[in-house]
Amino acid sequence: MPENISLTDKGQIHFAVTSAADNTPVSGAAIAIASPADPAVTVEQVTTDENGMTEKVDLAAPPAEYSLSLGDVQPYSEYDLIITAPGYEDVSISGIQILSGQSSLSKISLRPSGPKADPPAPEVIGGHTLWELYPPKIAEKEIKPVQETGEIVLSRVVIPETVVVHAGPPTDTSAADYYVPYKDYIKNVASSEIYATWPEAAIIANVLAIQSFTLNRVFTEWYRNKGHDFTITASTAYDQYFVYGRNIYDRISNVVDTIFSNYLSRPDVRQPILTQYCDGKRSSCPNWLSQWGSKELADEGYGPLEIIQHYYGKDMYINTAEQISGIPASWPGTDLTIGSRGAKVRQLQEELTRISQSYPAIPPATPDGIFGENTRRSVTKFQEVFGLPATGIVDYPTWYKISEIYVGVSRIAELDPSS
Repeated sequence: MPENISLTDKGQIHFAVTSAADNTPVSGAAIAIASPADPAVTVEQVTTDENGMTEKVDLAAPPAEYSLSLGDVQPYSEYDLIITAPGYEDVSISGIQILSGQSSLSKISLRPSGPKADPPAPEVIGGHTLWELYPPKIAEKEIKPVQETGEIVLSRVVIPETVVVHAGPPTDTSAADYYVPYKDYIKNVASSEIYATWPEAAIIANVLAIQSFTLNRVFTEWYRNKGHDFTITASTAYDQYFVYGRNIYDRISNVVDTIFSNYLSRPDVRQPILTQYCDGKRSSCPNWLSQWGSKELADEGYGPLEIIQHYYGKDMYINTAEQISGIPASWPGTDLTIGSRGAKVRQLQEELTRISQSYPAIPPATPDGIFGENTRRSVTKFQEVFGLPATGIVDYPTWYKISEIYVGVSRIAELDPSS
């Protein structure tokens, strides 16, 4: 950690640890936190509960104002992690980023112990794109010529279940490919590209641009059409910055959970627009969104769509995907709460009951199609475990988070004949 940082403020982090074998929570995992300046000294240590979760930990961070304008002081502090659990391989993560006043979540997947081998190399979190210098985006046409012979294109906009991220430029055949749930990918990129301290309108505008860019790559099958087996790269020159293993800020996560099915459109254009952007200070990009500029517009009172249209033009509008892949059934259209009845309630109850087998702190919900007190308790505990507002009401973010966790715990179990 650079010595010129004055760590007068605090940020928070908590951890969710699961098994790579079956996606179930790992209880009793110990997370030791150290400063890179003195890695031999543990500044904090936490242990996961029966849900694989830890309490939130306060860690020193620079003042928030350093992240609100471009300056010469790194606006976040950095910490290293060592994660250990009986029966699992140790994991080491270097460079977790802590912002003043912001809470974040680090999701950690542990591999069951096998034959003795060399310890895995540490996962190193690269610097934030607004702080470190990375190659600028190579300009492309925002609408792809899908009518060309040989171009593969989907028939409609679909939110993919998984994004395959190539951790390098397209030509680097040695770079790893990561299979990442779509929402987790968007949260990762947004946490790597903008600061969670910014006004909400700026966060929403940038998330919309990130999602639309991603869905253009998905819709046009851009890289697969070029003979690659991935969806998108982690190279800033070609795509967006993704960092495997980084922590995700709660403010950004909450925005993505609410608007993840949205993207940006122009009239009479079927594909999501390839919404390119840059930081707007160290690099200039006319007719693209400026990240720092979006923050300044939000400070002036601009709303998310006003920010988008300021940069991309007045004809740009927010659209919604027709389908979300991998989800058992779509959002019922209205919140589910005490007194709600029907097939959607029964589906919700069945999913919660299956989830409770892997997360025993969540009580099962009797699948009778009637949203009663029993179901409310189950929903409330689910929301507490997964960091959602504990209202007991199934709103849009809660519905899709339940579906996401249900798919994660049930699909792997289906593949295991012993389960």
